[in-house]
Amino acid sequence: MARTDFDTLLQAGAHFGHMKRKWNPAMAPYIFMERNGIHIIDLNKTVKMVDEAADALKQIAKSGKRILFVSTKKQAKEIVAEKAESIGMPYVIERWPGGMLTNFPTIRKAVKKMSNIDKLIADGTYAKLSKRENLQIQRKRAKLEKNLGSIADLTRLPSALFVIDVAKEHIAVAEANRLGIPVFAIVDTNSNPNDIDFVIPANDDSSKAIEVILGAVCNAIKEGLDERKVEKADQDAAADKKEGAPAKKAKKVETAEPTEEEAPKAEAEPAAEPAEEPAEAPVKKAAKKAPAKKTTKKAAAEDAE
Repeated sequence: MARTDFDTLLQAGAHFGHMKRKWNPAMAPYIFMERNGIHIIDLNKTVKMVDEAADALKQIAKSGKRILFVSTKKQAKEIVAEKAESIGMPYVIERWPGGMLTNFPTIRKAVKKMSNIDKLIADGTYAKLSKRENLQIQRKRAKLEKNLGSIADLTRLPSALFVIDVAKEHIAVAEANRLGIPVFAIVDTNSNPNDIDFVIPANDDSSKAIEVILGAVCNAIKEGLDERKVEKADQDAAADKKEGAPAKKAKKVETAEPTEEEAPKAEAEPAAEPAEEPAEAPVKKAAKKAPAKKTTKKAAAEDAE
């Protein structure tokens, strides 16, 4: 079943592209027609490609990997922040820090600096400083929080990037392509789709269209996270059963082993076999003596005659 439909995207204005003179020829396969000098996007392809992107993101989330949402334009800032926080994924809605992906260790140092400032404030270390020094530290902390607060939990490179407005976020796309990170993006008619792995042709200037597409994508990611929790719970239950089975087997083996008192009795049983031999000996002797009695009777008969 499709995660979005034609009518919903149409009402959200996702079909409006840019003016014809601003178009990128690489977007021709996704353009339906031109009207009044404005390109109209084919929403049937949009519906299909939203489903493809959502399924791919679902598998990434199901494997326990992180997805970074990027959008610094005003129309999408609040929507991206709300949707990303609802599924616990990192996001960037302020200025893209150059080298965030290609120079990730340096970005992590800045994040650690922010956490160190919080620790020192909690310990009361900065309370001994002057008012001016405290004000400078607070300003520095606020700046770090504004630019890097949303990626504080990102301890490693993301496994995918979801971008809104490829033309504006070209630096983020270039860094992701350099590192081989797959890029999912809402691409308008004035952008280049060749650098994007999963293209979603739609109007990236309409807040309603962005909200509809992000809603479908985030729901898919949430499904992947829920399935991961269920699988993890099943694996833990199976592991507990496996741990309990060897313990039961060990108990059975312990009960089957002979005790120290029974062991000498088992060893003494073979010694009783030789005692039966004397009982067989008289039978053999009797069998040998039987012919001797017959010979004596014959001899007596002969004497009588």
